[in-house]
Amino acid sequence: MTAAMVGIGNFFFKYRNKAFPVIVVAMMLLAPPSAPLSRSAGFEHAKDIAAVLLVLAGLALRATVIGYAYIQRGGLNKRVYAKDLVTEGMFGVCRNPLYVGNMLLYSGFFLFHGNPLVVVLGIGLFAFIYQCIVLAEENFLEKKFADAYRAYCRDVPRWVLRFSNFRHSTEGLVFNVRRVVRKDYSTVSAALITLLGIEVYRLLRDGNLPQSLPHLSVLGVLLATVGVATAALSLMKRRGALRQPKPLN
Repeated sequence: MTAAMVGIGNFFFKYRNKAFPVIVVAMMLLAPPSAPLSRSAGFEHAKDIAAVLLVLAGLALRATVIGYAYIQRGGLNKRVYAKDLVTEGMFGVCRNPLYVGNMLLYSGFFLFHGNPLVVVLGIGLFAFIYQCIVLAEENFLEKKFADAYRAYCRDVPRWVLRFSNFRHSTEGLVFNVRRVVRKDYSTVSAALITLLGIEVYRLLRDGNLPQSLPHLSVLGVLLATVGVATAALSLMKRRGALRQPKPLN
């Protein structure tokens, strides 16, 4: 079973940038968002707030990880790879903090969609995929770093955030805001577009277009604003404006 999961993990590690958006869209279209978790309007409102908070928590966690100690999660040639064993920053709090952040994002997206089938299957599927990816990475890291990695595993949880380690693991590190913006602006953009897109989808599914037009117009403006901001940041990144300035001699 573990060997099969490692194989699945290696596959999704290589193709996740293409596969994950397709899976998310497919899950959203699997069932309409008009089937509520509860017939109570108050419950649905609270559910939407909880979903947005999950997304914000995921983005905040990713920003904290990248700001203190960034590692290249793309591997080498789309295969699991690590030059060094990174244990500082948030990697001293949890072995997979970026993946925890991603799971918070996906959980928020599916909960915001609201259909019980999508919520359960979507969260369950991504939890399984990330577990497979982690097993594939652990298989590589244990072979490469041996006792050092096994000691790291004993001290730091795989999925749980052990915040009692935070002060020690970030000691001497400086939070790099520019790196967060440079490395993760596209994730923030994708998260906002996903939430706004789901809301558009929900309004269109309601079937009351005349009443929904003002709301849809606002959502259209917000989507355009996110698109323009993303394009501007992308241009700044290509021109090197988001790089950390070199210290003066």
